[in-house]
Amino acid sequence: MTTKGIFQGLPWWVTWIAIPVLVLAVFGGLILTVLGFVVELVFKALLLVALIAGLIYLVRKFSSSSSSRGDW
Repeated sequence: MTTKGIFQGLPWWVTWIAIPVLVLAVFGGLILTVLGFVVELVFKALLLVALIAGLIYLVRKFSSSSSSRGDW
């Protein structure tokens, strides 16, 4: 018995409304936890990239002002 065979005799609203609502009710907390972790990880990665870029900018700016200005 395939998945298509299981859902074949059911009304459309069971397949497209009732089953997704049940899945969200059972696994909603897990889905939100995983989604929150992924968003937090992406935010921390972007923050790290911005901090490293700022550090490189500051080091190049202050090292070029103390030495010759022809490096840029």
